[in-house]
Amino acid sequence: MESIHLTVSLAINWILFLALFPVTFVWLRRAFRIIVQRDYSEVALKGGEPPPDPERWAPYTAAINLVAGAVTAYVIYGVIVLALPFDTWTAIAGTTIWLKLILDFALSRHAHWRAKQALKAERAQNAPND
Repeated sequence: MESIHLTVSLAINWILFLALFPVTFVWLRRAFRIIVQRDYSEVALKGGEPPPDPERWAPYTAAINLVAGAVTAYVIYGVIVLALPFDTWTAIAGTTIWLKLILDFALSRHAHWRAKQALKAERAQNAPND
């Protein structure tokens, strides 16, 4: 009987796989809160604060979280039930995690930038003319 040799690579891969469970849960829970409960407290966060108009950005945040959560749930299912090859599931999981982070970052910066521009325009309009 062959024994499994614990290597750094094997340990890191197990950590990646096990981390998919809480990551999937958090992303799907966030999508649920936005879509069903209409809780916009986690929409387009920058510095822990949502933009002044989170309702506007809620569909985008919900879509990002729902798609990312569904893909990672599929990866979990694929590894356990479908026996996805190692290269396949790590590529899907890694790409999904990075895209989710990049899209969340871009959305939060865009939402807060638009609010900042609107505030500047309002201040310029209300400023006294000399």
